[in-house]
Amino acid sequence: MPSVARRRQAVATLQVVRKLWLPVILALAAATGVGSANAATGVVVRGAGYGHGVGLSQYGAYGFAKQGREYEEILAHYYRDTELSRTDDQPVRVLLRDQAPSIVLRGALRAGTSALSGRRLYTARPVGTSRVELRDRRGRRIGRFPTPLAVSGADRNLQLVGCAPINGIQDGHYRGTLEIRRSEGGGLTVVNELPVDEYLQGVIPGEVPPSWPAEALKAQAVAARSYALATNVADEVFDQYPDTRSQVYQGADAERPSTNAAARKTGLQVLRSDGKVIVANFFSTSGGKTENVENGFAGAESRPYLKSVEDPFDDISPLHDWRLGYSTSDMQERLDEFVKGKFRRIEVKERGVSPRIISAEIVGSKGRTEVSGAELKAELDLYDTWAFFRNVRGRGLPDGPPEAPEGGSGCLRLERVSLGDRPQPKPKRQRGTARPAPSPESPAPALGASLGVIARG
Repeated sequence: MPSVARRRQAVATLQVVRKLWLPVILALAAATGVGSANAATGVVVRGAGYGHGVGLSQYGAYGFAKQGREYEEILAHYYRDTELSRTDDQPVRVLLRDQAPSIVLRGALRAGTSALSGRRLYTARPVGTSRVELRDRRGRRIGRFPTPLAVSGADRNLQLVGCAPINGIQDGHYRGTLEIRRSEGGGLTVVNELPVDEYLQGVIPGEVPPSWPAEALKAQAVAARSYALATNVADEVFDQYPDTRSQVYQGADAERPSTNAAARKTGLQVLRSDGKVIVANFFSTSGGKTENVENGFAGAESRPYLKSVEDPFDDISPLHDWRLGYSTSDMQERLDEFVKGKFRRIEVKERGVSPRIISAEIVGSKGRTEVSGAELKAELDLYDTWAFFRNVRGRGLPDGPPEAPEGGSGCLRLERVSLGDRPQPKPKRQRGTARPAPSPESPAPALGASLGVIARG
């Protein structure tokens, strides 16, 4: 392979590592002492968990499944006083691209009422004030269409060519239809509309590894389905982001037999409280105890099904507990927006049930500044707000948060696998591009669904 291709393959692999294997890498680094300790005055942070701490702990569910528990029991543990029932099939609209100057498609069979050839490339561009023009690879105009323009193709073969930067997928294939609209800020918006269970097939493997036990995958399927149907982002154009602002959605290329089976075997099952589908928040690692929703998210109202619970099997996670070290100068730089004078220490004023930080004060030589746990987490790159701070002097410090790898376009080309229904065409690789990175099969969590949305109904 040429050296350029090798470098690009390395970048693609780094992106997979960054997205999915972060907890594993951090645990190994701590165990092996990667990065020399700094003999300097500073702060040691002892913490637990990874994520926001509200709802289902993905590693906790994994631990329950390893103990032989079934998904119904797992869900009942994390979402108290809920009932499992079926719902009607509903479509989900997921944002893929926004303000794109043009959109390139392959595998399209129909655009609006016009028939297309699945073998050809088509390019859509905005024209006038409200229309979209579609041309083939030779520049022949197919037509000018009012928006939104619905484009459909054969199952799993409709391809959005190029990088979709919001979900980070290169040349991704999608089920359902791709709806092309004019963006408010100029350019084009692409939204993937598809049935909720087909949407789940692209969500579950982006949130948890397909190699996990079937009962953990089923629990994730029900939580993700409930979350999708209970929330939207208050937008007329789409319902869900394809990233951790909603749920990680990677389309048809991410699908695996085990995760598709989880969606199928829990078909249209959701969790309800007082007759309404719940906002089933989930996250990676609890550290041994989850948190009440009103303590986990600023301004959130208390909900009976999102209360703190013990998480006895979460210790299977590499980030069940952790330690980080910061020099005094590092703390000064990271907290510069809040520090009055010279940094002295952090004093926690209020903790939640778990005990994650609700509020704290940053003490400086010229005064105090009140901050939230979420602000501390963001500024210090903590894995969770479950954290205790201790000033140290004249001794070695643990390593600080790892730096994110640099380079690359930020997009991955996923390798499709056979789902046992019919052979899938092997995606073509353009000369000089990286080969698809291997799909990791080790436990590796995502951050999970946030509460940065508006509950339906």
